[in-house]
Amino acid sequence: MYGIKPSKRLGQNFLIDKNVVKKIIKAAELHSKDIVLEVGPGIGALTKEIAKKAGKVIAVEKDQRMVEILKKTLKDFKNIEIINQDILKFQITNYKLQINLKSKIQNYKLIANLPFYITAPVIRRFLESKYPPKEMVLIVQKEVAQRICSKSPKMNILAISVQFYAKPKIISYISKKSFWPQPKVDSAIVKIVPQKKHKDVDVDLFFKIVKAGFSHPRKQLANNLTNGLALRLPNGLKLNKQEVNDLLLKNNIKPSQRAETLAVQDWINLFNSIHNS
Repeated sequence: MYGIKPSKRLGQNFLIDKNVVKKIIKAAELHSKDIVLEVGPGIGALTKEIAKKAGKVIAVEKDQRMVEILKKTLKDFKNIEIINQDILKFQITNYKLQINLKSKIQNYKLIANLPFYITAPVIRRFLESKYPPKEMVLIVQKEVAQRICSKSPKMNILAISVQFYAKPKIISYISKKSFWPQPKVDSAIVKIVPQKKHKDVDVDLFFKIVKAGFSHPRKQLANNLTNGLALRLPNGLKLNKQEVNDLLLKNNIKPSQRAETLAVQDWINLFNSIHNS
């Protein structure tokens, strides 16, 4: 109708399966007092169904071509605001993300069909935000969803980055046939619910320790930390092999373990020990 082709550069794969739309709406548990921040609404198929349940929808679309289509397909909905912007540059505080003006910015939910290349940056941006969403319901690649929800002994940096802030859960898997154009891999609906933040943890230092631990994933944790922490800790603080071994054993972690075997709480305990050493 509009003579427009999906952009490969922007990773556009539009959701065309109504049953999947229903699953997303159900997972989001939308109410009339909710404000939904939708990332990448495309031509608005999911946006319409969100608007029927939520109080307001702020649809952030980077592609100007899609914005022009959205203005037409969504013209009958008075509770939808369309923003032509890159979500990674979107400033939450510029928009009213609450129904009750007396309340703080805390009432919004984030729903998105995320292209692979911005999945991790978007999740990290909103989880680390001063005003994180009440929950996120996302369509991501199947493998990415599984990585996000990993448990020890098969952890990874992405899983730790999400689970440090939130509780993730795979709601459903989605066939690649549910999208147009059809991607090469299947996807999944994942729900991420932020938890109370670890107030006493220096986030930058925490993730420097995690990255040092994962610097060579197949090697023993003690070796990675001994070699990596000297490059990452403040003031050039160095820990020798014996000191690293002692810190690990103090936290019931074997020096011979690999980083993937540690749960988030293990990393927090290790951070506390290193921070106080």
